[in-house]
Amino acid sequence: MDAATLTYDTLGFGEFDDFPETSEPVWILGKEFNALTEKEDILSHVTSRLWFTYRKNFPPIGGTGPTSDTGWGCMLRCGQMILGEALVRRHLGRDWRWVRSQSQREDYIGILNAFLDKKDGYYSLHQIAQMGVGEGKSIGQWYGPNTVAQVLKKLAVFDSWSRLAVHVAMDNTVVIEEIKRLCMPWLDYGGAACVDLQGGMSERNGCLEGACALAEEETALWNPLLLLIPLRLGLSDINEAYIETLKQCFQLPQSLGVIGGKPNSAHYFIGYVGEELIYLDPHTTQPAVEPCEDSQVPDDTYHCQHPPCRMHICEIDPSIAVGFFCRTEDDFDDWCMRFRKLSHTRAGLPMFELIDCQPSHFACSVDVLNLNPDFSDSDRLERFFDSEDEEFEILSL
Repeated sequence: MDAATLTYDTLGFGEFDDFPETSEPVWILGKEFNALTEKEDILSHVTSRLWFTYRKNFPPIGGTGPTSDTGWGCMLRCGQMILGEALVRRHLGRDWRWVRSQSQREDYIGILNAFLDKKDGYYSLHQIAQMGVGEGKSIGQWYGPNTVAQVLKKLAVFDSWSRLAVHVAMDNTVVIEEIKRLCMPWLDYGGAACVDLQGGMSERNGCLEGACALAEEETALWNPLLLLIPLRLGLSDINEAYIETLKQCFQLPQSLGVIGGKPNSAHYFIGYVGEELIYLDPHTTQPAVEPCEDSQVPDDTYHCQHPPCRMHICEIDPSIAVGFFCRTEDDFDDWCMRFRKLSHTRAGLPMFELIDCQPSHFACSVDVLNLNPDFSDSDRLERFFDSEDEEFEILSL
């Protein structure tokens, strides 16, 4: 992989003539574009996404570890990108656009600071890699989509500013009751206020925190949801029965895209045109970035300013994780309605199941409700870089 790794200086930031001239619609993270008349809008939309790539010359991970993630950190960077998109939606809104050399909003700088390559960033490479060590993944070892999703879920607990409710849906199943319990922990499932008489402690992403830490507006409504769904859609190749369904996921307004790629080469997929997936590629090595004295962050290298990469959808590895963001309960209800509508079309097989509550044959426990997951499952459910395939369920006709 190292031989194929680019450096920032080798990238060509030319015209947008690499994008196909086609009348087929272009779908990027829930927005539809016309490639013939809206090329500038497409480029602006892609450039505004946070682009996390390999970095070099950052402080050693753990004090004595690597100072670059070139050759091993691509899935970690893809995890950062899908989470970064959720944070942009959370703090800046889905219509926010990045403009080069323009003074940026404080919330935007706050998001970037969370990902800088240093030990105290909420979602820095250092934090992700060291959290993985605690779960049996040594620094420099490959992660799969499920592992990175589980690690991000744990790290989100400490981000009191964003207060995301991160749910990793396992076993190809999204349970509505689980999500509503997670996003509205102060209510019982029936909607009644739930008062804790033991000091106002609430459980969030598997950890207990004081209820007083919840923002007033959020306690009255809903904790913004980041929903990650690890899936395997075939053995060595994607089952073609899921191709149309996968494409339709990019049409949903709640879409955060997909992390996956090819074996040993992870990408962040943000949309499609025709039979090609559009993605951001982390396999570019750039120098680590330090904030300026005025606390601004030099951000040009955090936005991909060349035409987006594309690959035929049949080339994608079947191990993926699909992401969605629901800012409000209405957003989540709308997502459920849209997914169920898609499930009843004949365009393809559903990639996962959406149900109201846990089946009775499932044990009703905190672990099953995904509020306090058993991280030993991370290794068992590794999808992307491990060669053993017999431990998980295969979706098939």
